[in-house]
Amino acid sequence: MTLGWCSVGFVYATCGVLQGAGTVVPETALDRMIPFSSSGIWLYLSFFLLIPLAYLRADPLRLRWLERSMQASALISGAVFLLWPTTLHYPPFATDNLPSHLQRALMMLDTSQNCVPSLHGALTLLAVAALANGRRPWQTLLVTVWGIGILYATVQTRRHVTLDLTAGVVVGMCCGAAVSRFFSRHTPREAVIRNEVTST
Repeated sequence: MTLGWCSVGFVYATCGVLQGAGTVVPETALDRMIPFSSSGIWLYLSFFLLIPLAYLRADPLRLRWLERSMQASALISGAVFLLWPTTLHYPPFATDNLPSHLQRALMMLDTSQNCVPSLHGALTLLAVAALANGRRPWQTLLVTVWGIGILYATVQTRRHVTLDLTAGVVVGMCCGAAVSRFFSRHTPREAVIRNEVTST
């Protein structure tokens, strides 16, 4: 988890220091169908529980895949952050309550120019994929619904919009598939058979 997740934080923070002015990512019709509300901040922040849960509860055979997939997502996203910084039109807060105060504090700590692609989207997808287990259908269903809820809350709180969130999900899918393909090519056949027997 340290090597996988912390590498993402390192890339994210470093890019935030080195970037220039950001290009505004426009809202789409789908974004306008999801009204802005800070009430989704709790579900948005549950992302920071999902990631460690993935490392603690996923099949041990998937941990190396998860680590490498996160690192690959961070490197690709970091390159885009530096070459093409992006930001959003952040809406004003209409209410003065705890979720609004919490989101304001989060915005003060966060960089506003690392929007495309959304690492929140990429890592959520990878964590859900790591926790999905055909032998545990209820776990798979619950983490899938949780992941979709996090993605929805990400747009609801306008931490991202659908364009950059979709880009992040695509980055996560591509990195996960590429790492899986790499492992399948470079893992000895005997080890693959042994792992399959162990996991059944």
